[in-house]
Amino acid sequence: MEEALLKVLSFALVICIGVAFSRSGSLGDGAGRLVSKVVFNLTLPCAIVSAFGSAEFHADLLGLTALGLAITALQFFLSFLVYRNLGEKELTYQLSNVAGYNIGCFALAFVQAFFPPSAVIAVCLFDAGNALMGTGGTLALIKSLVLGDEGQGRGRVFVRTLFSSVAFDAYVALILLGSFGIKVPNGAIQLISPMANANAFLSMFMIGLMFKTCFDGAGRRELTRLLVWRYACAVLLSFSVFPLLPLGDEVRTILTILAWAPIPSTGPVYTLWCGGNEGLASMANAISVLIGIVATTIVMASTGVLG
Repeated sequence: MEEALLKVLSFALVICIGVAFSRSGSLGDGAGRLVSKVVFNLTLPCAIVSAFGSAEFHADLLGLTALGLAITALQFFLSFLVYRNLGEKELTYQLSNVAGYNIGCFALAFVQAFFPPSAVIAVCLFDAGNALMGTGGTLALIKSLVLGDEGQGRGRVFVRTLFSSVAFDAYVALILLGSFGIKVPNGAIQLISPMANANAFLSMFMIGLMFKTCFDGAGRRELTRLLVWRYACAVLLSFSVFPLLPLGDEVRTILTILAWAPIPSTGPVYTLWCGGNEGLASMANAISVLIGIVATTIVMASTGVLG
């Protein structure tokens, strides 16, 4: 337990370092946007390729990929239907952060520490579906449904935005290759390993660079609304996994843990790119990391994982 907590707390420390750099202004005003471009166009795609290349692909668990996509898409569309009359900036903030989970930089640390290697494969397959929204789907939907130019057509905006994401393209290609039993060569994984290993640090550092405290009334309302939605979904999923899903106890325990994973690091970035309040989004992200640490510990204790 100590090892997993130290690993996750190290991510929180990197966020704090990013906040310190942001407050000092030593990296300039555009540092957060610059780092986000590096993450989404280089380190995140490399991390995706590395993770898939290191895991065995099991077709019988491919349903977890569909489940990950279905859960994140449902969160997005329910929130859109309820809050579609909000102002553009508020709606962008809500939709950028309400769906999806930070699995690679958070939940995976707990799973690797307390479960056998086979469990990591289940996590990666669920994350593949989750990431289809997080690495491109969410941004494409926001641009087509909220910010889209009617003259261009929402479908065209959606497709262009979706496939312009290098990370999304990587996930689609790797799922297709895995379905045909084709693995990424070990030499390629070793070649990109420096970039892949840098992804966790840069993602957390990026969140810290964008962090701004928002204690005004409007900011508190937006923050509360977002967190209530996310954790209502987490409670619902947690109590639905065991009675409804025909999976083994180990996989169902893992899915319960994933339900409490923090807001994905893409959330503040999409908020920034779409003109929303990226400082408030980063604040929500940091809070979700703290809640995730506590909630994940409780889930593992209540399911007997901690012994």
